[in-house]
Amino acid sequence: MRDPNNPCLFCNIKKKDIIFDNSYAYVSFDSYPVSKFHSLIFPKRHIENFFELNDNELLACNDLINKIKNKVQADDKTIKGFNIGSNLGKVAGQSIMHCHIHLIPRREGDVDNPQGGVRAVIPAKQHYTRKK
Repeated sequence: MRDPNNPCLFCNIKKKDIIFDNSYAYVSFDSYPVSKFHSLIFPKRHIENFFELNDNELLACNDLINKIKNKVQADDKTIKGFNIGSNLGKVAGQSIMHCHIHLIPRREGDVDNPQGGVRAVIPAKQHYTRKK
């Protein structure tokens, strides 16, 4: 099995796989999508995680998040929401040690109970009852 960190998979992305890019970042679709049009936004500079992004990279990533969001919503009218997030460190599920941000389109009925959204990273914490 190929190690995606040696050489870094995201530093060596094929041009044909890039949907949008700018001076500091680019977007491609996830190779193992959670849902159709699941996208990944990467800084071009090899850094490990979101907290290492400089201001230019942060703005560039945000610009591309909005661009790809608008594109996939225009291409698929069934998209009604999104989850956005980044795994930082192996204990948080990061397997490729190059910063990347997931944009996951959501559709009505794609799960039985979407309450808690990103809280599902710890399954027992996803569903909760609000205190009055």
